Amino acid sequence: MDTTFVDREQPRLLDELFELLRIPSVSSLPQHADDCRRAAEWLRAELTRLGCPVVTLVEGDGHPVVWAEGPQVPGRPTLLIYGHYDVQPPDPLEEWDTPPFEPTVRDGRLYARGADDDKGQIFCLLKAYEAVLDAHGRPPLNVRFVFEGEEESGGRVIYDLLRSDPERTRVDAVLVSDSSFYDPGIPAVYTALRGICYAEISVRTAQRDLHSGSYGGVAPNAIETLVRILAGLKDEDGEIRIPKLYKAVEPPSKAELKAWRKLPFDKEAYLRDEVTAKALTGLKDYSIFERTWALPTFEIHGIRGGFVGEGAKTVIPAQATAKVSIRLVPGQRYEKVGRQLERAVAKLAPKWADVKVTLLHGGDPVQLGVTAPVFELLNEAFESVVGRAAVPIRAGGSIPIVPELGLAGAPVVLTGIGLPDDGLHSPNEKLDLAQLWNGIQIFGRFFELFAEKGVRRANEEPGEKAAAEAEAGEPGVEEAAPQPV
Repeated sequence: MDTTFVDREQPRLLDELFELLRIPSVSSLPQHADDCRRAAEWLRAELTRLGCPVVTLVEGDGHPVVWAEGPQVPGRPTLLIYGHYDVQPPDPLEEWDTPPFEPTVRDGRLYARGADDDKGQIFCLLKAYEAVLDAHGRPPLNVRFVFEGEEESGGRVIYDLLRSDPERTRVDAVLVSDSSFYDPGIPAVYTALRGICYAEISVRTAQRDLHSGSYGGVAPNAIETLVRILAGLKDEDGEIRIPKLYKAVEPPSKAELKAWRKLPFDKEAYLRDEVTAKALTGLKDYSIFERTWALPTFEIHGIRGGFVGEGAKTVIPAQATAKVSIRLVPGQRYEKVGRQLERAVAKLAPKWADVKVTLLHGGDPVQLGVTAPVFELLNEAFESVVGRAAVPIRAGGSIPIVPELGLAGAPVVLTGIGLPDDGLHSPNEKLDLAQLWNGIQIFGRFFELFAEKGVRRANEEPGEKAAAEAEAGEPGVEEAAPQPV
């Protein structure tokens, strides 16, 4: 790897990253469909510039998937790199210190929607790839790229692509950079992701809004009805009141719990710098790691209904809707939990209200083995740049496509260059530039090590060894009981 690449190219790299971050590719909002396509086109142009002989946009019922293949390098292993170019909505806009789609650097930190999740991270991977190209533009290994535009909104284009053509995932390893270090200076690899069940609960109590003076005291209020239903789904102590929800939960192993207790953790700093609240809530009999990594959650994301504009309007709302999600842990399945939610809401709904649950999207939780040889190479790269190996931890978030990426048996490496206080999905999302520059060196070194030491056996197709190991019980993408870390 050209060790002077980062220092020499920083101004150009920032200009290029700013271009990508300025595109408001919010996948969940229809008015940004053209912006999502612009982001996909930006990636297509960049991959073409980097010399990939195969670069295509895969179309479907949603935002396009960017697929690319680097030059063929006979005898070297094949790596599949995944990321997503779509971002969360930037609301509430008034809480941003600078506009979300006008990238701004302050005190060595880059602020913008997508700076970390996930544009900054896929940019890091692309620049690491560029840094290891030789004088003829050839990489040291075979690389495939797949970047989707619906990770934040539950789209199906990438699922349709990988299921219709599973050979795309027949590789020697998969790399996903969509997570963070455990703490500054402490890189991480992830052993599990929570799944998600995202839904809307809608309530109608009358044909139209009513005058609160004329009908207050007798007319049913849709927002009040909805709030009572929501309150019935989780108690004040944080226990989810959906029957049988916890029954399928597979608890973390004793070895995992022991390892988590050894992690450095400052509760006051966590509350102040990450949660940014006055207190922590939830199931007090469980540790913070168990609550965020190993237990399901129920969250209310927003309520729509009635009058919320400036001034006053005295109406009794006839309808109201809440957006909610349940994060799932090993043992639970999206479709089953969706049915459990529907039954729980139906039981809580009063007979005089029309109540409906609409499941918007979801995905199952996943567990990942972290003992395949590729993890040793990643640790070697981390050690060469930041001076230490990664700690194995779980993630509280979800990346629904991860199980599909490992279906052919290749080990899936889930890691990232973010920091815990980067404010994902929040106003003032940021990425420390030191993390970006180090990340380019980390992944560049990893590419070189994987090319040198991850060479597959003679006459073996990409992914065959990984598939054989998976069948024999070796780490790949797993959905079995938790593994010790």
